[in-house]
Amino acid sequence: MKKIVLALFTVFYLSSCSSNEPKPLKLNSDSCDNCKMTISNGKLGAELITEKGRHYKFDDIACMVKFAKSGTAVAAKSFYVSDYLQDNTLIPAEKAFYLKGGSITSPMRGNTAAFSTKQEADQYKTKLNATSSSWDEIFNSFQ
Repeated sequence: MKKIVLALFTVFYLSSCSSNEPKPLKLNSDSCDNCKMTISNGKLGAELITEKGRHYKFDDIACMVKFAKSGTAVAAKSFYVSDYLQDNTLIPAEKAFYLKGGSITSPMRGNTAAFSTKQEADQYKTKLNATSSSWDEIFNSFQ
């Protein structure tokens, strides 16, 4: 019986240590792993998860991309971005729809907002005077 309990505990512990799901950004508490500023806006943040399950948090999509390209994050497994309309809700970066520029202002001047649906992005495109973009375009636009 002790062996079964120990085995279950070990499996639970190991699975909790290497979560593939994003962890919510702790606004006004977490710091950006790239620029070190406090993350205060739940509409513009981002998160990178490595192959080893380590989570890196960012105050701006631009910070996440720059961090990933710097070689600091070993083997990025997945990227998440904050949904502009659902404060502090992270969505997969590859599935998001993006608006860039216009009246979108983010902490490190990435000026990029992510939306979970194309319909939402299209609705805000005119309101924000922004241009549509894809994850590949966003990823390639920051050094």
